Amino acid sequence: MWQDFISTYFIHTGVGWAVLGGMLAVMLGCIGSAIGIKTAASQAAGVLSEKPELFGKLLVLMALPGTQGFYGFIVAIFVALQTQLIASINQAITLAPPVGIGLLFVGITVGFVLLYSAINQGQTSAASINLVGKRPDEGGRAILFPALVETYAVVALLIGILMIFWLTAPLTTPLTGAGA
Repeated sequence: MWQDFISTYFIHTGVGWAVLGGMLAVMLGCIGSAIGIKTAASQAAGVLSEKPELFGKLLVLMALPGTQGFYGFIVAIFVALQTQLIASINQAITLAPPVGIGLLFVGITVGFVLLYSAINQGQTSAASINLVGKRPDEGGRAILFPALVETYAVVALLIGILMIFWLTAPLTTPLTGAGA
């Protein structure tokens, strides 16, 4: 039974590798987001215990590390769409194993960037929450610090999407010779 599963999804096709890559992107992004939000929300709870009127300003700072989980979800959806996993309810999927392995590596690399950027964004958000707690008029500037960390999560998302499209593009034969 397991031999059939492994043979079908990992040896004869790359479907298993692709699914694993998408799942890792989601998992790592969500783990990082959960840790980042916990860090920021813990800091916000301390500030809000003394200044509850700052809740509106601190909410965005608490929520910012949560975006990486969504970015992982987007990567998984693109993997599923580009490999026909979503559209192929009653159809055989023909995904070459090397393509599936390539998508696995996309999921791993994007997932790790999302994991670390969410954790670091949570720490940066916590520092920004301290700033707003002491100087509420600096709320606009305080958002810039964690937003700078967010930039790299967005870069990972975009390059991940580009790599998914590149890996799943139909193969074409390269031009050879000077006259071709």
